[in-house]
Amino acid sequence: MGLVKIVEYDPAWPDEFRDVARQLRRALGESVVRIDHVGSTSVLGLASKNVIDVQVSVEHDSELESVSEELADAGWIPSDGISRDHEVPGWTSDKSATRKRYLGEPPGHRRVHVHVRVLGQANQRYAILFRDYLRAHPYSASAYGTLKRDLALLLRDDSGRYADVKDAACDLIYFAAEDWAETVGWIAGPSDG
Repeated sequence: MGLVKIVEYDPAWPDEFRDVARQLRRALGESVVRIDHVGSTSVLGLASKNVIDVQVSVEHDSELESVSEELADAGWIPSDGISRDHEVPGWTSDKSATRKRYLGEPPGHRRVHVHVRVLGQANQRYAILFRDYLRAHPYSASAYGTLKRDLALLLRDDSGRYADVKDAACDLIYFAAEDWAETVGWIAGPSDG
């Protein structure tokens, strides 16, 4: 369990993501389909933990392990304990919908979480759709920021419980985002990195 600290939006986060994306692209070359800035630091004005979340999308399930190994060889720190995203109500019981690999930044670098997911799987879509919905709905983003600040105050010493409660709130936003996506004909734009 770690300390949860939410900070105000930092306009340097997009540039910091681009630096991280360049590092990842150097390590992986063209072996990945997409590198995207996801999570709260990717939404203008949204308060967040000061951690850049990056989604690396691979084309096939079989590439999750090989890409993670390439990143580990380049100094990124794999987490053996995280191999899935949380289960979202209504999703298929097929475990491939939530499979991923998760890595942290190399020693001495700024905090980064790298989520390696399979293109087209539900969890890969979730991260990009969630981001795009909040970018298009600043009042929802603001309300989400307030929720995160309040949760951090209540659960500041229990990052695990903080994540569990936040996941349920994210699912509520995600369900609204799916409705929005259908209404506007949303598709994921080009890769960020």
